[in-house]
Amino acid sequence: MKRSRAITGSAALAVAGLATMATATTASAAPTAAAYNGACGSGYSVVNSVPVTGKGTVYLTYSARTGKNCVVTVRNSPGSPVYMYTYLTATDGSSDWVYDSGNYTSYAGPVYLSAKGLCVDWGGTIESVSVSVSGSNCGRMAAGVVTHH
Repeated sequence: MKRSRAITGSAALAVAGLATMATATTASAAPTAAAYNGACGSGYSVVNSVPVTGKGTVYLTYSARTGKNCVVTVRNSPGSPVYMYTYLTATDGSSDWVYDSGNYTSYAGPVYLSAKGLCVDWGGTIESVSVSVSGSNCGRMAAGVVTHH
């Protein structure tokens, strides 16, 4: 069973500090790009996604019924367990960070956050490749700022 944990304060700042700001880019999807796997459950629709270059895709989903966002990081090619991480938090700091990490064969997450009408920060890591999205999906389809690291 996958776990969600909340981190706060300096740990959240440390995670955020790992990112270096970069402009949004469009990466070519690999022919075997990861498809959303439905891990968030019924009623959740993909509202945003970002590739983890050469490794997989992080999906942000939303349920209008519950007002919750959900994030899952999916590998392009499932296989032997590798380090994976996925996270989600409100951009305005009004929530704790929720995350899931470990050595997984196909995906990390899902993690959930009630964030109706709020901007969210979210992202994921597969092995040593990470991507973060800041200030996205603020009750509308705001793209946010994508950072690859």
